[in-house]
Amino acid sequence: MRYRIRFTKRAAKDVKTLTGKLQTKLKEILRNRIARAPYGGKPLVGELKGYYSVYLTFKDRIVYTAHNDELVVVIIRASTHYGE
Repeated sequence: MRYRIRFTKRAAKDVKTLTGKLQTKLKEILRNRIARAPYGGKPLVGELKGYYSVYLTFKDRIVYTAHNDELVVVIIRASTHYGE
């Protein structure tokens, strides 16, 4: 069972700032990892409880949430949170 992937406006903007190589890596992670097993990411705590995180690079993360009833994963961010 695969989940469909959706992006928030912010996440879509993040993707546009990534290099071509990182965009390719992001697509691979989304297709082969998150769409197949969305709860395999690191569960976040605090204000982001209910969200999950997967590393894209050492400093960039993919932050997302999954909706079982619709089989949809919503990508919230696809960039760094350092220095913001």
